Amino acid sequence: MAYETIKYEIAEQILTITLNRPDKLNAFNAQMQAELIDAFDAADKDDDVRAIIVTGAGRGFCAGADLSSGADTFDRDARRGPVKRFADGKVDYSDPQVRDGGGQVTLRIFKCLKPVIAAVNGPAVGIGVTMQLAMDIRIASDAARFGFVFSQRGIVPEAASSWFLPRIVGISQALEWCYSGRVFPAQEALAGRLVSKVVAPDDLLPTARALAKEFAAKTAPVSVALIRQMMWRMMGADDPMEAHKVDSRGIYTRGRSDDVREGVMSFLEKRPAQFKNKVSSDMPDYFPWWSEREYK
Repeated sequence: MAYETIKYEIAEQILTITLNRPDKLNAFNAQMQAELIDAFDAADKDDDVRAIIVTGAGRGFCAGADLSSGADTFDRDARRGPVKRFADGKVDYSDPQVRDGGGQVTLRIFKCLKPVIAAVNGPAVGIGVTMQLAMDIRIASDAARFGFVFSQRGIVPEAASSWFLPRIVGISQALEWCYSGRVFPAQEALAGRLVSKVVAPDDLLPTARALAKEFAAKTAPVSVALIRQMMWRMMGADDPMEAHKVDSRGIYTRGRSDDVREGVMSFLEKRPAQFKNKVSSDMPDYFPWWSEREYK
């Protein structure tokens, strides 16, 4: 796909995805949705990508949904044509046309096999902040601003944020921000655990890249891919036995891999490890261990 609303740049095994509608503060639209999903698809297939940074062009990260359609911005029937209905006139909510576009992006990020860092350079409201919730680490410039503004627009939080946000910041903080819909500064985001670090604007991308390099430099790509999915998916498990099952499969299969032999011997021989297993071809046979959920 030739991208128009994002930039896709790989350097030193780090992919930087830049939201690129600076004249619109990188407002989210259907084209950006499709391009972000395609970009994460491409990243997972590319063994040269070891970590991903997402940031924004210009002075904003993402100002939320593109509101240029005015009052019809969130009216799917008005913008896309009527969705399917049953004979009694009730909406068939299983119609894919009903699906939230932001949620399709966050679900794709959730499934990603590479570490994902948000480098939040400026205002991030609505989908501009909820898309970050499926990313692993959020670093903010002190120029960043955040807002879960849905209550002030008459809609509800989207992008599966009712699942992600309370798990990241706790239920009380999540509700305070979503009830009020107010825009708040980076230091409040730090205090509320939405972001892990606030830095000067000029330090934002260097800080994110340093972290991404740390993830990539001495680690086994297949192990990192498994760790990402283990950690995220166990957040919804109902018993630690579920984690024990997955841990045991991972320890067994990875314990017999070339990567583990290399990892142990490089440590004993005091030399850098050269991990050869690839995410594209060497994921263990028990992966994925979950049944993919369908939209219906």
